[in-house]
Amino acid sequence: MPRQNCELRIIGGAWRSRKIRFADRPGLRPTPDRVRETLFNWLGQDLSGRECLDLFAGSGALGFEAASRGARRVLMVERDAAALRALQSSREMLHADAVEVLRADALEFLPHHPLSYDVVFLDPPFAEDCWTQLLELLPRCLKPGALVYCERAETLDAGPGWNVIKAGRAGQVSYQLLKRAEHEQ
Repeated sequence: MPRQNCELRIIGGAWRSRKIRFADRPGLRPTPDRVRETLFNWLGQDLSGRECLDLFAGSGALGFEAASRGARRVLMVERDAAALRALQSSREMLHADAVEVLRADALEFLPHHPLSYDVVFLDPPFAEDCWTQLLELLPRCLKPGALVYCERAETLDAGPGWNVIKAGRAGQVSYQLLKRAEHEQ
């Protein structure tokens, strides 16, 4: 059954209260306002100068929120064509020059991507079981001290090499902020 309302509002930063539209796609669930508010409290409200990777961009909620809060660069990776078109439309509507939208599969993208990031958002469709692969591929794309946000149905056991900095649950969403163990001081 199609959703009635495929839009969400940005909750902070320069585009606060602006609404963006997203594609009505199976498995696409925008990060709820309450969870985004908690996440950006954890990250600090100002992301000025930070480079962010939104690996399963979907609705763009996390990436646009980061750009709204001053991120220098946000790369949104999305494999679904309809979701990608909606992301590009929102980027144009917001004049989000710091946002780049790229069509790619996350697991094919990571091994060949040469850049590294300060903040990475991981919110794959709950039905996909790609966490082991993701957490193995991701370290090469992280700057020292980088933070990794993970969102899924159940709490993630990230395994050795990862430290959980913060964790929460809201309804059917479990979310955590991780950091590589070698980046801890």
